[in-house]
Amino acid sequence: MRFISNPLQLIPLLLLSLLASGCASLPPAQPDNICSVFHQKRGWHTVATKAEKKWDSSMPIAMAIMNQESAFRAKARPPRKYLLGIIPWKRPSSAYGYAQVIDGTWEQYVKATGAYWRKRNNFADATDFVHWYMREARKQNGVSKNDAYNLYLNYHEGTTGYRRGTYKKKKWLAGVALKVQRRSENYRAQYERCKDDFKPGFFGRLFGR
Repeated sequence: MRFISNPLQLIPLLLLSLLASGCASLPPAQPDNICSVFHQKRGWHTVATKAEKKWDSSMPIAMAIMNQESAFRAKARPPRKYLLGIIPWKRPSSAYGYAQVIDGTWEQYVKATGAYWRKRNNFADATDFVHWYMREARKQNGVSKNDAYNLYLNYHEGTTGYRRGTYKKKKWLAGVALKVQRRSENYRAQYERCKDDFKPGFFGRLFGR
């Protein structure tokens, strides 16, 4: 084994490591093409399809929701408000991460699942959350697992807000929900054409991928 005697020699290695981790968190180049997303982010395909099976829900809808909420940015937050147009002020909510989950809802999720180690800026964890929340919408409000339009309304307004019909006072929200529905339909059609690209090889089948 070769030992590094000069600490300065570690600098290029550290820079490469930081660069690699930064690239890993970059959003996909073509977010509206699910095949391109999964070809660029192979690990995302694995966790997205596992979450779909785990929660008996729709991967294309979950991916469409995250695209709408954060454009697949790991550390997305709502833009800050500005006092007098120049002084940075508070953000409108505590929403954070791929799924733009507020603090209280995230706490409900980790308490319900016992997964206290999960983080909102981790794609696998955010994906699991979205599928869990869609399952809650189905349980509490009887929404079909393939009804992207109403699943998004539940996601945006909360399951309680949806039951109260709060979305009816937000005419603009219907357009956003329709956008999510159409994107999920596109994702589903795209994935049908490329899903064979992601079939595991021998070792993947051996270890249950």
